[in-house]
Order: sequence, then C-alpha cells, then structure tokens
Amino acid sequence: MLLLLVITVSLKAPIPLPSSAASVELSGVRKIYDEFVAVDDLSFGVKPGTIYGLLGPNGAGKTSTLRMVIGITAPDSGHISLFGQPFERSHLRRVGYLPEERGLYRKMKLLDHLAFLGRLKGLAGPEALKRARHWCEQLGLANWNGKKVEELSKGMQQKVQFIGAILHDPDLIIMDEPFSGLDPANAVVLKDVLLESAKNGKTILLSTHRMDQAERLCSSICLINRGRAVLEGDLGRIKAARGHSHVQIKYEGDSRFLQERRLVESFNDYGNYVEVRLAPGADAQELLRAASASARLTRFELMEPSLEEIFIEAVNGSNA
Repeated sequence: MLLLLVITVSLKAPIPLPSSAASVELSGVRKIYDEFVAVDDLSFGVKPGTIYGLLGPNGAGKTSTLRMVIGITAPDSGHISLFGQPFERSHLRRVGYLPEERGLYRKMKLLDHLAFLGRLKGLAGPEALKRARHWCEQLGLANWNGKKVEELSKGMQQKVQFIGAILHDPDLIIMDEPFSGLDPANAVVLKDVLLESAKNGKTILLSTHRMDQAERLCSSICLINRGRAVLEGDLGRIKAARGHSHVQIKYEGDSRFLQERRLVESFNDYGNYVEVRLAPGADAQELLRAASASARLTRFELMEPSLEEIFIEAVNGSNA
C-alpha cells in the first residue's frame, strides 16, 4: 500500500520563537487505540538547536508520539506545544518530517518528485528545483535525477525521503528511523547533515533503533517502554550517573576470569573484545590482575556504559 504523507500549510509570517521556549514540549500526553494504551503520561521537552533521541523497543510508542507531535493524530489527554505555543497547524510550515514508512510516488522521476514536494511545502517552482538539485549533489543522487523512484534502491529512496523532509529548510526536523535501509557509508552522510543542521540552530527529534547512531548524535534522550518514559534527560549525565563500572577487554587465551562472580556481574562477548560490567564494590585493578594471570591482554579500558547497555538495563527493569 502506497503511503504518501504531505502536510501543506499557508505561507504566513514566521511565528517568533521565545528564546527560552522548547521547540517541542509534551506534558502528560496519553494516546489510546481501542483499549490499547500506546502512549501513557509522556512528558519531555526538546531545546532549540539540539538533537534529541526518542528511543525504545518495537511497539514502545515512539511513532505514535511523533505522529501526535505533527498533528496526524491528537492526544486523548495532555498537551503538546511547538515553538513555545500550543500546537497549531500553521506551525507545520517550520517542520520537516521523515516517516518510517516509504511514501513516494514510484512512477515519478527523482528530481521531479523532490521539486513537487518542495512546491507542496510552499517553495516556488524554480527554487524547489534548485534546492532539489543541490541536495541530490550533496547526497550522491545527481546521476539518478532522471530515473523513476521505482528504479532506485531502498537506500536511495530513503535519501529521497530525507531530502524531501529538509528541502524547505525547516526549523524542526523530525526523523522516524532515518537510517533504515542505509549502508554504513550513507548512514554517515545523513548523520553529518543532521549534525550540521543542529550546528546551524535546527532542532532535531529522531527515533531510531540504532543505539550506536543515537549515542554519537544525541545530546539528550527519552527512553520509552510500553508508552511510558523510563529514562529521560542529558545523555552525558545519564551515563556519568552510572559511573565507570564497565571495562572493555581485548585478550587472547583463557577466559576463566570472566567467571569470577565477585568481580564480574555480567559481560557481553563481541568476538573481538568483551565488555564487562563490574560486580558491585569490585575493584577494576583486581579484575586486571585476574585477567592477566590467564590471558594476554591487548586492551583493558575502564569506561562508561554504552547507550545500548543502558537501553537494555532500563527496558528490562521497566518490564520486571
């Protein structure tokens, strides 16, 4: 089924953003479908010029939340504001949205499609075409300008949708799984565009399953599970609050030291290295001595927990 989501708004004077206002703010938002509670008393705020990650397992309520933020659906209770004001349709001229689902006209040619999306967002025809050409050059699609969308790979189509979301130079960029279908090289390209946009004062709210990308990109996060926030705030502070209780070890030889329960609470073996969570009260130096006694170490680094580990711990804790 083809899904094309386009939000059109009239071109009026921009709404000024108070310097202290959040670009997006949710307060006690709740959404129910029949008897299923998709979002339950969710509150968070996104500061202007930041990259904010909305994270959680499948079915946690991330997409439902994003759809309410841009007015596709309305909350059953609670409040949503954009740019320091209660939500209004006119705000959407300052918003770019990339949905998780593919929503492109497969028979349209790439450049024509982007120019069409730009015009729907209020750009004059020549300006829409100019910007479309620019972004195709930037994202490596210029050689495909005359091709139909159906002739493009999934990764290329994702880049087309990405361009469509930012073509009108929005102040707020909302991305639902922006790295879906992209190989590592193209994921880096989109990541760089998002980082540059944030440096230029744009606000980015993104949902992603890629914890590695979220950790590199986001300054703040909201981790939701079963529609409720289980962890929210500045990512650096969240990690620091958990202390340096993790050790990354690269070794050759016997791994018996990993079974020392008084030193090791848990570990993840990634093949090339292992990440160890120290047992409460354990001394990292004692683990170093135990590991050195049975294996040859090429790396032993005390570190903060990764976002992936925080994610798993928070979700498991909220499900208990």
